[in-house]
Amino acid sequence: MKALFSIYLWTVGLIYIGLLCTIITLLTFIIPHRKLDPFLKLLLKIIFHLLFIKVKVEGIDKVQPDRTYLFMSNHASLFDVPLLGGYIPNLVRGIEADRQFKWPFYGWMVRRLENIPISRESIHESIKSIRKAEEYLRNGISMVILPEGHRTKDGELLPFNKLPFFLAKQAEVAVVPIGLSGLFSLKTVNSWIIHPRTIKIKFGDIISVEQVQSYSVVELRDLVKKKIKGLIEYP
Repeated sequence: MKALFSIYLWTVGLIYIGLLCTIITLLTFIIPHRKLDPFLKLLLKIIFHLLFIKVKVEGIDKVQPDRTYLFMSNHASLFDVPLLGGYIPNLVRGIEADRQFKWPFYGWMVRRLENIPISRESIHESIKSIRKAEEYLRNGISMVILPEGHRTKDGELLPFNKLPFFLAKQAEVAVVPIGLSGLFSLKTVNSWIIHPRTIKIKFGDIISVEQVQSYSVVELRDLVKKKIKGLIEYP
């Protein structure tokens, strides 16, 4: 039964995501990104309703929608991106693996939304992507980065890359740690079975610009990792 139900969920989910990506891609040609953003967030939230996944949100009152932040979260599942995109209240863009920009439908959308591709094979290209993200932040566009770089295979946090924390210091921007809970059990990286359940997105205390600047890159990395780990609720 779990397999049959998962087939149903995948079918519904993929059809919906294909339509979402097509609609948003087309609308980017006629509607400015800031005006389109609330509609995009609504469509992303609908994904979870369609898949019988209940979402709990905590700490969102700490975030001011008109401020610019660098959001950082753990990377537990392929559902992380729509969850963050739907529930972060700010206009936000992400840094994503460059291969995802070649995918049909999804790749078209993220290109039109001007997300930033990053290469995992070239440190030179990665630094170029970070410089582009710094430009976005300085122009008032918040960014979201998953500093692990890859989805966890066992539910535990992977080592954090240093580049996102270099970005925070260079852009002189506040950092918002986010803990995602329940997503690893929802759909693990090594299984196609979806287990609908309650998941949680929890916004932590903001690390101010002054705090960001007072730490070294390594100290900031370790601090953010500690804060994110403290926000995750393990079963």
